[in-house]
Formats: sequence, C-alpha cells, structure tokens
Amino acid sequence: MALWRGSAYAGFLALVVGCVFLLEPELPASALRSLWSSLRLGPAPAPASPESRLAAAWDALIVQPARRWRRVAVGVNACVDVVLSGVKLLQALGLSPGHGRDHAVLHSRDDLEEAFTHFMGKGAAAERFFSSKEAFRDIAQVASELPDAQHYVGGNAALIGQKFAANTDLQVLLCGPVGPKLHELLDDSVFVPPESLQELDEFHLILEYQAGEQWGQSEAPHANRFIFSHDLSNGAMNMLEVFVSSLEEFQPDLVVLSGLHMMEGQSKELQTKRLLEVVTSISDIPTGVPVHLELASMTNRELMSSILQQVFPAVTSLGLNEQELLFLSQSASGPHSSLSSWNGVPDVGVVSDILFWILKEHGRSESRTSDLTRIHFHTLVYHILATVDGHWANQVAAVAAGARVAGTQACATKTIDAQQVSLKAPQEFVTSRLEAGPRIVFSPNEPVVTWHREGISFHFTPVLICKDPVRTVGLGDAISAEGLVYSEVLPRS
Repeated sequence: MALWRGSAYAGFLALVVGCVFLLEPELPASALRSLWSSLRLGPAPAPASPESRLAAAWDALIVQPARRWRRVAVGVNACVDVVLSGVKLLQALGLSPGHGRDHAVLHSRDDLEEAFTHFMGKGAAAERFFSSKEAFRDIAQVASELPDAQHYVGGNAALIGQKFAANTDLQVLLCGPVGPKLHELLDDSVFVPPESLQELDEFHLILEYQAGEQWGQSEAPHANRFIFSHDLSNGAMNMLEVFVSSLEEFQPDLVVLSGLHMMEGQSKELQTKRLLEVVTSISDIPTGVPVHLELASMTNRELMSSILQQVFPAVTSLGLNEQELLFLSQSASGPHSSLSSWNGVPDVGVVSDILFWILKEHGRSESRTSDLTRIHFHTLVYHILATVDGHWANQVAAVAAGARVAGTQACATKTIDAQQVSLKAPQEFVTSRLEAGPRIVFSPNEPVVTWHREGISFHFTPVLICKDPVRTVGLGDAISAEGLVYSEVLPRS
C-alpha cells in the first residue's frame, strides 16, 4: 500500500509539473528542471519552441465568423502556370549569368535573364509581360519540356477560386479565360460559365528559386519566384463583361476581382477605357455585397495611380504585398515614397503608415464616397490587417488564418509542423515612423497584436516561414482567400 501511495504521489506531482509547464511555458528552464529533478523522474522535457507555442495560440484564436459566406464569385484572370527552376530554364535557353537589371517589359531572352537576376538577388517576387508572341512561345515550349516542369492552376482569380473551393460549404463561380488544360486542373466544384471557356490556354512561366541558390554573382536571400507571360486575354480583361453578367444569376454574397495588373502590356488608351468599365461594372454589383480587389506586381506608375484614384473607392477590401504597397505609395507620392526599395524585412512602422494613408485618404469616411474599409497586407515574415472601425468583425481570426495558411501551403502540410518552420518576424517594433505610436514587444503566446489610429484598427501577426518550401506560387492568393473566409462584414448602418 505504501508503495502504491508513493507512486500515486509522484504521478500527481508529475501531472502538476506538466500543467505548470503548459500554462507557464516562459518560466525559467532552471526552475522547471529543479522541480522535476526533485521528483527524481529523470530529465525534464525541453521547453516548447516559440514556433510550436505560436501555432498553438493561433489554433485557439482562429474561430469561424458568426455570419459566413455562402456564394463567392471570383474573376477575371486565369491561366496555366508552368512552374520550374529559373536557373535551369536559363541554362536550357543557353543564357549566361550577367548583371541584374529590371525591365518594365521583357522584349528578349537577354531581358529575361537580366530581370530574373535582378529580382533573384533581392529575393523579391515580380511579374512581367513578354512582348513577343513568337519568342515567348519558343521559351514556353522549352520550359514545358524540362523534366522538372509542373503544370498548375494559375492566375490570381483561379487560384483564389481553388482556395475557396476547399471549403465544401462554399459555392464558387470562376470567370476567366479557361482553356482545356486549366479546366482539367480546376476543382470539380468550381463552376465555370460556358462563356468563359476557350479553345487555347494562356500559359504563365513561374521561375522559382530557393534561398541561397546562385546564378552567377547573384545569391537569393529568400525563396521566391519570377513570373512572365505573353497573355492577351487576361491583359485586355476580356472576361470582365462575362463575369459581371454572371453575377445576376449566381447572386454571390462576396465578389473577388483580380487581374488589373495584366493590363500593363496594353496601350494607355485601352487601360483608361478598361478602368472606367471596371468601375462601372463594380457599381452594378448590388449594394451590400463586398468586393475584394487582389493586386499583383506592377511597374507602370500611371496605371497604379489610376487604379488608386478610380478603383479603390469602388471596392471594399484590398489584398497586396510589400512590393505592391511601396510601389503604390511611390506612384501617388504617399508616405515614405522616397524609399526606393525595402532593405530586408519591411519596417512595420513604415508599412503601417502607408496602410493608414490609403484608408485615411482613399477609404470610407463621413466626407468621402468610398467603400474601401479593409486591407490585408502580407510579406514573408508577417501580416497586417487594417480596417476602418465599425465595418468588419473576426479580424483577429482572419489575420491569424492568413498567416497560418502561408506556413502550411509553403511546406505542403495540413497543419503547422514546428520542426519545418521558423519565426523570423521582428520581436520589437514601432507602429509608426511618422508619429509617436506605441512600441510593441512581441510574444509567441499572444501572436496577434492590435493597435488603433484615428478610427482605423491594425492587427499584426508573424508568419511561420517554411524552411524548405515546396512551392511559393499562389501564396498571396491563398493568404487573401483564407483571410476572407474567416472575415465577417458587418451590415451597413
């Protein structure tokens, strides 16, 4: 009996120590070891890693909104992505490493080599239009025939539609130029109107590179990708009218629009005409149905400024990354527009200032007829959701869900595997570089940090970065879609 009591006592104390460890993981390790060893139960368990604590805290925060979307309509850019190693393609094309140089439009194989080298050296994502149909077709054929080349659903709209389709209780409509290969790749539950089907696919080449990979003198600081295409259907937004005409019958409660960046290869006259038609089309969507606009890499400052002035007030929500955010500010002489490029991880205070400016100057207010109330910003190591107060709910869950999917999709895992990811977000930061905002000290146990500024709320969370990413393409689209799935728009007052 005494032996039994001793064992039970030791077991009870072990349970207490375990509970203490779970509830207070930041207790000094020496204190835990001392308590454990006093029970003579062997070596103490290692403290939980910041990554595992953060993932567990996310899981507790990510809850479904009270009112969920039922029908989502997505348009209008879609294509087939040919994904392969950028370095291997350049080698297969017989190109030699040179000096990196950006090109707004690619006209030749040499332009491709220089632009790829430029962005690989920065570890930055970019997308460019290839002007020659024949030259692009030749490059695409070489790319498709390489042993490691893979074909995937491509285009922001199609990728966002695929992500939404993973939710079985959501009905998804996709409008875009859908050829036979893309139709075969799409989830069976994604409905494509017959008017969206075409005989030939649009192909985009996705040149990936890994962290530390080299091409000549360039070494990639991060895994990322460089995209290029000769895509006229998406460039002219040919499916815009089909998209809008489909909405009346489908009756969505959320509309997602993307593909405006594809117009960069068009003439200024066509860009001006199509932007007006975009705004007119959005105005035909019933009041109360939110419209999310997904941006992508651009180089035409005049087009970006026009989108800011004309399209932003017509949409409800935006999704964009650090390249698009800074280019947006540069194009419209916004805050920190003198900054030529990001130096490493984008400064949280600078990002916060630009997000604040967009919503304050171009978002909804009592004196301005604008519908814009929400921006989901994502960069490699953290996300920020900025919202005008009183219009959105469940945004803590939304920003956490968006960050979580970045880690799972990059690693191709169903849940976060703490061994495969790393936490590289800033542990301490200021919330503004233009005024005296609060200084934040981050803790993995409380992974979503919130602050407020003149009627606008900011929700920050880190990303758990995949150490050995399987695929980087479409992460931004998956992030925006997942954030929207967990978002709740409040009824208009």
